[in-house]
Amino acid sequence: MKRPHQPRNDPVSDVLQAPPRAGLLFAMNRFTTDCRLCPRLATFLDGVRAAQPDYFAKPVPSFGEAGTPLLIVGLAPGMHGANRTGRPFTGDYAGELLYSTLHKFGLSTAAEPLDANKQANPALKLKGCRITNAVRCLPPQNKPEPAEIRQCNAYLVQELAALPRGASILALGTIAHEAVLRAGGLKVKDFKFGHNARHVLPGGLKLYDSYHCSRYNTQTKRLTEAMLHQVFESILEQHTLRP
Repeated sequence: MKRPHQPRNDPVSDVLQAPPRAGLLFAMNRFTTDCRLCPRLATFLDGVRAAQPDYFAKPVPSFGEAGTPLLIVGLAPGMHGANRTGRPFTGDYAGELLYSTLHKFGLSTAAEPLDANKQANPALKLKGCRITNAVRCLPPQNKPEPAEIRQCNAYLVQELAALPRGASILALGTIAHEAVLRAGGLKVKDFKFGHNARHVLPGGLKLYDSYHCSRYNTQTKRLTEAMLHQVFESILEQHTLRP
């Protein structure tokens, strides 16, 4: 006997309203800096720690309170940035541009992410936002493999689960954009990446896109400071993120 059609649940609503689905999570379903689920990345970081014993060189945790109205998603830690300091976007050019922008719009307490010793500034706090990466480990040549992006996606599922209804997500680059969609169980083809594009996702989340604030993108003028500011202006037009 043919079973009656059951409507498919809204994947993003599932993430927002219930604990992350078991099918999208592995057994160790909470982020830990001891994660070694991607052998290539874990082995690479072992070598980095041996060569640079003062570097963090572990999976990098998110920065900022969970459940804030804005989640910023980057690609992965940079060798001399987050991989060194242990905090997303801290220690390289991309971080300088991102944190100065956050400070300009009242979303951080300081524009400079480093302290006088060039370490993560402990006095810097985020206001109304949180920063994470699609991949938590430094990848060789800054290029994570597709399987590594998929493996790390369960952590992003948990980030989405903590968001309040109507929250905004800012994806910095195509990989971050696609990782967010995958975490919500959505099809990439239905939400095309584009700088300053805005997508309303099922369940009420809003996804904004920006070119990544890397040195390469800014040197080639693919992304300018004004263009990044424009994206934040678009986000702030929708609702107030400051506590």
